[in-house]
Amino acid sequence: MPRHPRTPVTRHRELHRTDRVGWLRAAVLGANDGIVSVAGLVVGVAASGATPSTILLTGVAGLVAGAMSMAAGEYVSVQSQADAEAAALALEKSELRDMPDSELAELTQIYVGRGLEPALARQVAEQLTARDALTAHMRDELGITEELRARPVQAALASAAAFTVGALLPIATTVLAPAGKVAMVTTAATLVGLLLSGGLAARVGGAPVLRGAWRVGFWGAMAMGAAALVGRLFHVSI
Repeated sequence: MPRHPRTPVTRHRELHRTDRVGWLRAAVLGANDGIVSVAGLVVGVAASGATPSTILLTGVAGLVAGAMSMAAGEYVSVQSQADAEAAALALEKSELRDMPDSELAELTQIYVGRGLEPALARQVAEQLTARDALTAHMRDELGITEELRARPVQAALASAAAFTVGALLPIATTVLAPAGKVAMVTTAATLVGLLLSGGLAARVGGAPVLRGAWRVGFWGAMAMGAAALVGRLFHVSI
């Protein structure tokens, strides 16, 4: 009989971006905050009639203070999450040591709840427990994975760096804009920067670029509009 050639097994690499969620969130928040916060300072001080050196000094001071504040806030927030995860894992280790049968039954019920037959669920639970019981419970019972675990230092550094990069945009306008037009140029540059940061974040995260750019740009425009409205209420024009 003729021998049929075997169909080659093709493998494809799946590109997932869930491992980027933590630092991407901090980076987007930091960049947008850097752009809007420092732009608001620059526009406000420029509208008051301050000298170019005073405007620049205000922007730099806002950059330093904002970057440190973002880093500290992000670190404390994510560290709290990391502490909660560590406490949950410590409790799980204790239960696995003292009540292994109960933990095995609990894992089995989790898989039954996800649609497996009881006998198969028991077999899966036993095999995963034999391989790495803590990892199985960490993932399937507690919902903690290595990709999404809290990383305070990484989040703090990403947030501070992103804030600094974002804040450099309005600071650059104080140097490059014509005298008397710093507020107007900074507002326009801020909106462009927000559109770019929103689009870039969407691309890195695998979301539609235009939707991400529009979302960030819209809320940035709202923020700048609110700042302009407050200025007009106090008889300050941009």
